[in-house]
Amino acid sequence: MEIPRYPESREIRLEHKALLDGLFRELQPRISELTFANLYLFRVVHDYRLTRLGDAVVALARGYDGSRYFLPPFCGDRGAVALELIEAGLTLYGADDPFLERYLQVPGLEVVPDRDNFDYLHLKEEMAALSGKEYHKKKNRVNYFMVRHCYRVELYQTRHLEQALALLKDWGRVRMEMRAGAEGAGPGSIAGEVEAAAEALRLHEELGLSGVVILVDEVLRGFALGECLNRETAVCHFEKGDLFMDGLYQFLDREFCRLLFTGCRYLNREQDLGEPALRQAKLSYRPAELVKKYRVRRV
Repeated sequence: MEIPRYPESREIRLEHKALLDGLFRELQPRISELTFANLYLFRVVHDYRLTRLGDAVVALARGYDGSRYFLPPFCGDRGAVALELIEAGLTLYGADDPFLERYLQVPGLEVVPDRDNFDYLHLKEEMAALSGKEYHKKKNRVNYFMVRHCYRVELYQTRHLEQALALLKDWGRVRMEMRAGAEGAGPGSIAGEVEAAAEALRLHEELGLSGVVILVDEVLRGFALGECLNRETAVCHFEKGDLFMDGLYQFLDREFCRLLFTGCRYLNREQDLGEPALRQAKLSYRPAELVKKYRVRRV
């Protein structure tokens, strides 16, 4: 499907998958946003739209506050195109250190690290093995879950869809209740997450997503879905479970790393969105690196 030239743009559709998959294979991105599945699933939440500028394909977007921004160009003269859009008044979101160093060493730019959106990069082998004293508490929680429940681990398939959607609905309801009156991302972000995860469950084959599910007494209590981000890194886009079942999330993390994307060395677990509890949980897995992302605009 043809992509119009800037300032015209077009919403992302499934028909764009082959094109964007090819561009991302060539690009080998490090930030979690740059996969077709992520862009497609959050196309409503962030109003992702595709445009062409020069020889580049670019995703335009909108933040929760309504501000316009764009992601690092997917191909072409990436630096020149990024600067042209910045000069046009847009903010660049998701520039990582290599992009800044290669393309944006120019005066007059405001470069702000976006800590709430740094990606957590982990060694998959560590998360699968949970060896050593650093992971002693994690392993204890996994053992607690395994001893107390009659469980089964399976690769996600369409036959799990109905139960997975029911779990997701419950997860969203509980998270909305927990978030009521609290600081951080508003209820809209939770609703958008639930909508995106539901579509991922329905379209996992079309989007190229793989996942695991945890069944306890034949009832689905947790699932995780992801894909390859680059040759060395998998990314987990969705990880949902019964929030009141002790040890479930630790077990789900372990099984995702143990069973899926065995050729990858790293797992990108995306960002914490500034939520203190989520930040603490992600940091507790001792990330090998925080993939820094920056917002860049003209001063």
